[in-house]
Amino acid sequence: MCAMGLSGATAMMTNTRPIVLVGVAILLVWYAAAIVLNAPLASAEISRAGEHVSTWLMIDHAVNLGRPILPTPDRIAVEIGTTVFGFAPTDPHSLLYHVGVTAQTTLIGFVLGSVVGVLLAIGIVQVKVLDASLMPWIVASQTVPILAIAPMAVVILGNIGLVGVLPKAMISAYLSFFPVTIGMVKGLRSTDRSVAELMRTYTATGTQVFWKVRLPSSVPFLFSSLKVGIAVSTVGAIVAELPTGGTAGLGARLLTGSYYGQTMQIWSALVMAAALSHALVFTVTSIESLVRRTMGQQP
Repeated sequence: MCAMGLSGATAMMTNTRPIVLVGVAILLVWYAAAIVLNAPLASAEISRAGEHVSTWLMIDHAVNLGRPILPTPDRIAVEIGTTVFGFAPTDPHSLLYHVGVTAQTTLIGFVLGSVVGVLLAIGIVQVKVLDASLMPWIVASQTVPILAIAPMAVVILGNIGLVGVLPKAMISAYLSFFPVTIGMVKGLRSTDRSVAELMRTYTATGTQVFWKVRLPSSVPFLFSSLKVGIAVSTVGAIVAELPTGGTAGLGARLLTGSYYGQTMQIWSALVMAAALSHALVFTVTSIESLVRRTMGQQP
């Protein structure tokens, strides 16, 4: 028993060591890049103070500038801690408030996009004419840059009375429906042909084959595409917040930070956006494990 525990701990250390080493390498490169990029500003600041520019003094100023070109990870962590724990979650000054606004848009858009994607996939697989007519347009829809579509979509939807979260959620849905459609089509077509033929020998109808064979076999493909969909939905929500002129959401936080040269605000919003996306993907992964265990499949 003890030997098994030791072997498990050794295996865990072996698996995590490369991740830790890469993380340390990234931090070292980040700090070095921050010093190099911030050095001109730091040297100018030291010269204005009438001090002698030495290497260590320049490095100290480079990593502690009020408005650095590239902030160091510890400064970003401090900024996140201040904006997360220094204000109530409902306060517009709180980073959690902006995360909540973006998360709401992301989830609404993700649900809309996923429903549309699944319905399109079922139609494409079940109706041959839809495969020939819809699939090329679905692929072509993703060739238009989202930055070009977002402002037009927000303006058009606003003119027909759709304002608030829904126009931004539809941008997220536009991005997320594509991977769900493609993944679900592949999953529905991955059915073992011999199993489908066996069902037909038992006089099973097309509907029964779909529910009993095709749909269960598509579950792994569906959840793989949902993970991609929730990630790009987060990107869509942030992009949709940029042209709306709003004051809430991580996209608005990035925009105001760029207007006023607040690099700390920009980077803290970027880190929180990555954390939000990771949390949502982890949530979809957890739901996948639960669903596949319930269906008797191996996650």
